[in-house]
Parts: sequence; C-alpha cells; structure tokens
Amino acid sequence: MLSIRARNMHALIRICLALLSGVLVYASYQPQGFSVAGVVGVAVLYAGFSPIKGQYVSLRLGAAIAASHCFVLYMLLLPWIGEFVGNFPYISLAVFLSLYGIILGVGAAALQRVPYPWLWFAFLYLAVEWLRSHFPFGGFAWVRLAWGQVGSPLANLASIGGPALVTFVTVVLATGSYTIAFRRHMTIIVVCFLIIAAGTAWTTVTMGSSKSIGEVSVAAIQGNVPRLGLEFNAQRRAVLANHVAETSKLKEREPVDLVIWPENSSDVNPFSDVEAKELISQAVAAASAPVLVGTITHDEVGPRNTMVVFDPETGPGEFHHKKFLQPFGEYMPMRKFFRLFSEKVDLAGNFQPGNGTGIVRMRAATSGTAVTVGIATCYEVAFDAAARDAVRADAQILTTPTNNATFNFSDMTYQQLAMSRMRAIEVDRAVVVAATSGVSAIVQPDGTVTQHTGIFEAKTLIETLPLRNSSTIAVRYGSTIEYTLVIIGWLAMIFALWRFNNTSAAPASATKPNRKSPSQSTSSTAKKKNR
Repeated sequence: MLSIRARNMHALIRICLALLSGVLVYASYQPQGFSVAGVVGVAVLYAGFSPIKGQYVSLRLGAAIAASHCFVLYMLLLPWIGEFVGNFPYISLAVFLSLYGIILGVGAAALQRVPYPWLWFAFLYLAVEWLRSHFPFGGFAWVRLAWGQVGSPLANLASIGGPALVTFVTVVLATGSYTIAFRRHMTIIVVCFLIIAAGTAWTTVTMGSSKSIGEVSVAAIQGNVPRLGLEFNAQRRAVLANHVAETSKLKEREPVDLVIWPENSSDVNPFSDVEAKELISQAVAAASAPVLVGTITHDEVGPRNTMVVFDPETGPGEFHHKKFLQPFGEYMPMRKFFRLFSEKVDLAGNFQPGNGTGIVRMRAATSGTAVTVGIATCYEVAFDAAARDAVRADAQILTTPTNNATFNFSDMTYQQLAMSRMRAIEVDRAVVVAATSGVSAIVQPDGTVTQHTGIFEAKTLIETLPLRNSSTIAVRYGSTIEYTLVIIGWLAMIFALWRFNNTSAAPASATKPNRKSPSQSTSSTAKKKNR
C-alpha cells in the first residue's frame, strides 16, 4: 500500500495531467487548428485515469480529474460568450459544462477495473458528449470534440457517422496509442487501428466522387456593421443599408444566380416597414437575382428569426424560421429564476422556434431553374438534424447565414466555420457561409475553404458551386450509428460501476475476523484436550 503522502502526490500528478490535457484539446479547435493536439490531449487525460504502480483511482478522484480537464478546456474555448453578457455568465457556463465531466470521470475510474478499458472509455466519452449536446434546453453541442478534427483526415469519417463517429474514433486513437505505449492488448488495438485507417482511406478516396447534377453561381454578401459590440442592434437600419450598398455592386460584376445575405442583415422587418422593403427591393433589382435575406418577422406565435427569399420578379417567397434557438440568447428559459442571479437575463430575446424541413427554393437567375437551398442559421449548424433534414428534403446546396458581430474579434466565428466545414463533408454539399461582419466563406463539399473574408470588412464572395442530390451514410444512418455507440457507452459504465461495487465489497467481507460462537470455542478446546 502507498503512504498517504505518495497517494497525494499521485493525485496531484493526475490533476496536472488533466489540466494539461484541457489545454492540448483546446489547441485542436479553430483558429489554432492543431488537430493532432486533440488526440494527444485525450491520451493525456486517459493517462490520468490509468493505474500507477497497481493503484487505481477512486471514483471521487476520477470525477475531479475529468471536471478539471473540462473546466480548463471550456474556459479557454468559450471566452467569446463573455463578449455578449460579461464574464460571470461565461464562467458559470464553463462550470456548468464541467459538471458533465463528473459523470465521465466516475465512469472512467470504474472502467479501469474491466478488460479493455481504453476501448470502453471511447464509448463512454461519446455518451457523455451526447448528453451534454442534448440536455438541458436542447444541449450545448458547440464543444464537441469532433470540431477540432476538421483539418485532419478523421473529419472524412463524418460522411459515415457524422461528428459522433469522428469524436469516437479520435478517442479510440488517443487511448489506444497510450495503451500501446505500455504494450497491452496489442492485437485488438492493431485491429481497431486498421479498421480506422481503412475507413478513413475509403472516405478520403470516395470523397468528391459524387456526380453533380448542375452548378450555380452564388454571391455571399458581407455588408459589415457600423461599430462593434451590442450597440450595433440600435443601428439596424445602417446594417441593412450596408448590405444593400454591397449588393448593389453586383451590377458591375458578372451575373450571379443566387445571393445570400447573413442572419439579421435586415433586423428591420420588411413586411411591416415600408422603407426596409424598398431598400431590399433596390438590392434585389441591382443583383438581378433572388436574395435570401435574414430578418425578424412576427406572427400569431411571436417573433421569429427568419430567412426569406426575395425574387426580382415575384417578390417575397419561401422562408425558413430558425428551429434551433440559442438558450440565454435568443430566448431565456426560466427567466424569473435566472433573474435572481443577474438582470442581464432581460437582454435575451423571446424568439419562437420554427419547424419544417429547413429548405427554400430559389430561382437561378441565369437559367431559371429552381435550386433547393438548405439553411442552418448560425447556432443551428451545431445540430445534426439541421443539415440532415435539409438534405433529406432534397437540398442541393447549403448555407449558414450568421450574425457574429456581437462577438467582436473572438474565436467564435472560426469555431462556427469549422462546423460548416464538417457539415459539408457529412452531407456532401457545398456550403455558403454569409456573416454580417465575418468570417464569410465558401466551402466545397470536401470541407475545403476556397474563399473567405476577414472580420469587420465589407466584401462579396462569388463562386460557382456544384449542386448535388447524393445521400451519404451519415444522412441515412448517422443517428442510428450515434445512438448505438452511445447506448454501448452507458451500458459499459453501468456494468463497470456494478463490478466496482461488488469487488469493493468482497475484500471488506473477507477481512472480517472469524468470530466463533461460545459453543464452537468450547468444542474446539475439548478436542485439543482429547488429543
């Protein structure tokens, strides 16, 4: 048995490994983009749970290890939230998200007592990520491990199982590599690595092999905002005027088929404001092409975050109401309760979610053919259903209109662009990212960015993009694959905890003194005398 001082030293080493792993995993996300750091970071985290000189971590220490890892990671990854609401809510969110680490840590500590813990840990990691991405209030999928792999070959696996499979394989590579270093379970690890290599190679080779059914020339408009920070909302007419002015420049360039404006490019409702409607009509006429406009509408349910098609011939057309709304931003759950902690809850909106398939049809200006455009407005891009539902509804191209102006020069826009790139790979569609203030970008179906803007500059991106009607494995079976892996993860944790409780109880009973009854003691003494 180790002394108390040695145990404390081992615990400190494990916590330090957890802190280091948080920094490494953070480095994998954009704009840093060191994808291999994500694999190394998870390997370092897993090392914190592994036995040292035969001594296993307790469930309590396991919880502390994972929570420490998560806290460092989210504190580094999410400062952009503080740009909007201040440091207190940002730190509170990081602390809250770290609570999911307690589940991961407890499960990881218990899994060390079962065979092949490195493999079961990958299932458990994904299960906890799934929980965090769905609960509560729709979850927070922004911090999925997969987003940090968008620049690596592993991202290509998204076409099979979406971001969930990318996360799972990343963890398998990390824990398997760590285990190989100690030469354990070599055969099964090598088999897993060969499967991963074959899957990655297959998706890489087949990527781009889908045949296009046509092409379309698209313009992404970034009109910019008049100044930084929350105050820009008070100048929404100026934001609209900026996008009108930038769009008007299209008449001096080559003809385009479609024009994409960002989310909130017209915060003035053109259906209730005559001046806003006239300005948009002016821009549409100058472009001589349909324009997808981000605006705010109202109906009997309440305010909506809406993308509306304005056609130069037929006027306003199809629309998409944002379905996945950002809690504590676009709406405030439990407003009265959270107001007890901060009056800033009243900065949150009261938007109502939409429904539908997430597509609109736009008439290509040069050919007159209808193009089905799938929309994932800003925060929606983090949710699997947004892109998959649109593609199932025959979306031939995707767009991510977004408004990042309130987040200044933070990493938020780069993290979001990484998600759009992963979605392009996942569903085999080109993606047009249009932002009010940056970064706007053109993303090819293989996830590469061919054009992008800077932050806070007025600019137009024009490119001819492929139209596709393919359906990837992820679109058809991605949810089934994810749920299967997640269920295995929860079952593995339950079994490990059950076994942990049983093995912990056995030694306790075995060490109890064998107390004989008085009659047994007397009988034994008599036998000795008779000998």
